[in-house]
Amino acid sequence: MSRREAILREMGLGPIWKLRQPVGGDTAAAPAAASGPGATAPAPVDVPAVTAAAASMPAPVASPVASLDWDDLENAIRGCRACGLCQQRKQAVPGVGDRQADWLFVGEGPGAEEDERGEPFVGQAGKLLDAMMAAIDIKRGEDVYIANAVKCRPPGNRTPEPEETAACWPYLERQIALLQPKLIVALGRPAAQTLLQQEVKIGAARGQLHDYRGIPVIVTYHPAYLLRNLTDKAKAWEDLVLARRTMNKLKGNT
Repeated sequence: MSRREAILREMGLGPIWKLRQPVGGDTAAAPAAASGPGATAPAPVDVPAVTAAAASMPAPVASPVASLDWDDLENAIRGCRACGLCQQRKQAVPGVGDRQADWLFVGEGPGAEEDERGEPFVGQAGKLLDAMMAAIDIKRGEDVYIANAVKCRPPGNRTPEPEETAACWPYLERQIALLQPKLIVALGRPAAQTLLQQEVKIGAARGQLHDYRGIPVIVTYHPAYLLRNLTDKAKAWEDLVLARRTMNKLKGNT
């Protein structure tokens, strides 16, 4: 067992998911066998065409945020007072990563550690997200940008309220416009609903491609949820395989 595997196992994040063959092949690779009763390897997932599951997105709203460059946008996020979340935050968390990335991962909102450090996904959920990305051969900071639907920590890590995601929406919208990613991965229900602008049930939305203004969107579980519901890791793995296959097609690598 490698040192990295030992650390993740000690933190309750093992076994590490690994691809046993290139994802672009005829069959999808399965994760390392999970322990426990009833554990099964996920079946291969075919890449479907982009569906009309998401309602047509509204045109970008003209606002001061819509003209900001990256640095000004991050400064605006850090100084934002548009909703009540600013009152108890230690700092806003704009996002982190490659500003020309093909991959965009969108989560729900900062937690306590993110609020302390000003970077998304740095706690245990962040370590699991790093392992999930490593399983499909991508790495934080390299062709990947990570952001949240809301930029300030909701008290007690509760789910953001609709008015809070609405207040933060222009910032995420501008991040996507600047980034122009090839693929967006929505981590959890609040992120999916923010991006697709409709009610979403993860179980029904996963396993297919949605659309955000011409950019494919894949919906999967939030890493924090997976830490509490280990049996759904196999489903998350299927979503990652779909994401990798989709990116390969978008890059013409199939």
